[in-house]
Amino acid sequence: MSVSTLRPGPRNALTDVADVLVGHADDTRLASGVTAVMFEHPAVASVDVRGGGPGTRETELLAPEKTVERIDAVVFSGGSAFGLEAAAGAMALLAERGRGFAVGPARVPIVPGAILFDLTNGGDKVWGRYPPYRELGYQAAAIACRELKLGSVGAGLGARTATLKGGVGSASSVLPDHGPTVGALAVVNALGSATVGDGPRFWAAPFEIDAEFGGLGSEAEIDPRAWFPPAKRIAGANTTLGLVATDAILSKPEAKALAVMAQDGLARALVPCHTPLDGDVVFAAATGHVELGPDRIAALSALGHVAAMTLARAVARAVYEATALPFAGAQACWRDRYG
Repeated sequence: MSVSTLRPGPRNALTDVADVLVGHADDTRLASGVTAVMFEHPAVASVDVRGGGPGTRETELLAPEKTVERIDAVVFSGGSAFGLEAAAGAMALLAERGRGFAVGPARVPIVPGAILFDLTNGGDKVWGRYPPYRELGYQAAAIACRELKLGSVGAGLGARTATLKGGVGSASSVLPDHGPTVGALAVVNALGSATVGDGPRFWAAPFEIDAEFGGLGSEAEIDPRAWFPPAKRIAGANTTLGLVATDAILSKPEAKALAVMAQDGLARALVPCHTPLDGDVVFAAATGHVELGPDRIAALSALGHVAAMTLARAVARAVYEATALPFAGAQACWRDRYG
C-alpha cells in the first residue's frame, strides 16, 4: 500500500466515518472553546497517552481490561483543567436523549475527554465563580453534524504552536479494495512546530493528498536548526489532542493497538513531540460496520499505519487552516505569513 493508493473520503474529515458527528462551540472574547465528537451509536474505544502533562477524563476505563467497551462521545476543550467540565455538558445532552451505559434502570453516558492549555493566549479568562466550559460542551454536542469546520474553532480557537497559530484539523483515508475508512481529528497546541524551520513547508508533507495543506511538497534540504524550533514563552502551555475513528469492526484491545499506532502521526507532523511539557493523547474509536478481513493482524497493522498518516495530515491542516486571534500581539497564522 502507498499514499497513491489511498484517497480521502468525500469531506476529507473525521465525519467521513459512519456514525461520527462533530460540533464546535467557542467564545472569541474568551479565546477558548470546545469540540465534541459524538457517536450516533456507542463506539468501541481506547486511548494512548504519551505526553508528560496530560489532562484527561475517563481514560482509565478505556484500558483494554476494563469493563466498559463503548463510549458515547469524546470531548476536547481549552481551559486547561477547568475545561474538563466540558464533558459534563455533552453528558447532559446525551442523558436527555436517553443514551448511556445501562446500570439497572439508570443510564450513564460515557464521555471521555481531554484538555489543552490556552489560559495565557490573550483571551478574557476572568469568568467568575464557575468556568463556562460545561455550557460550551453542551452547545458543541447539541450542534454536532457531519459538516466539520477546521482551523481556529472549538477547542482549537486559542491553540498555538512553537511558531504559528494552531487549531483544529481533520483528514480521512479510504483503504483500497472496499476497505475501511479512517478519519482523524487533531487539536494542535504543541510545544513543537508543524512547519520546517522558518519556511512554509510542513513536516507532514510526505503524506499530503490533493494539496490539502498547500501542496508545497517536502523541504529539499533541511537546515539542522529546524530540528530545534524556538520554545514557547511559558513552559507547560502545550498539548496536541487527537482522535482516530474507523468504521471497521474492532475489539477493545484492537482499538488500543490502533491508538498506539496512530500516535506516530503526531511524531511525523510535529517537532519535537511527546515531551514532558506536552499532554499529547490520542483516542481511537470503531463504529463497527466493515469487517477487517481474514488476516486480522495484517489488516489491523495496515489500518494503524493509515491512521498514523491520516492523523499527521490532520495536524498539518490544523495549522494551515488557522486564523489569527483579534488581540494585540496574537500569534501569526500560516495563511497570513505564507498564504
